[in-house]
Amino acid sequence: MDGHEGVYGFIDQVKHPSWWDATIAPPLAGDKLHVCVLDPTREPYPRFSALPADIDIARRLRGEG
Repeated sequence: MDGHEGVYGFIDQVKHPSWWDATIAPPLAGDKLHVCVLDPTREPYPRFSALPADIDIARRLRGEG
């Protein structure tokens, strides 16, 4: 995560747009993704989502959308 050295998270394949749309390339190691946190308590790493719908929901919950 930018600005947070040593912080990691997990995005499973169904939470990336490429799982749902064959025209979107799957992520590669080193790619930067815009994500939201789905479960900060998941061990060993928090669970993230790169799906636009989840990101929109997170923005609304924070009062940004």
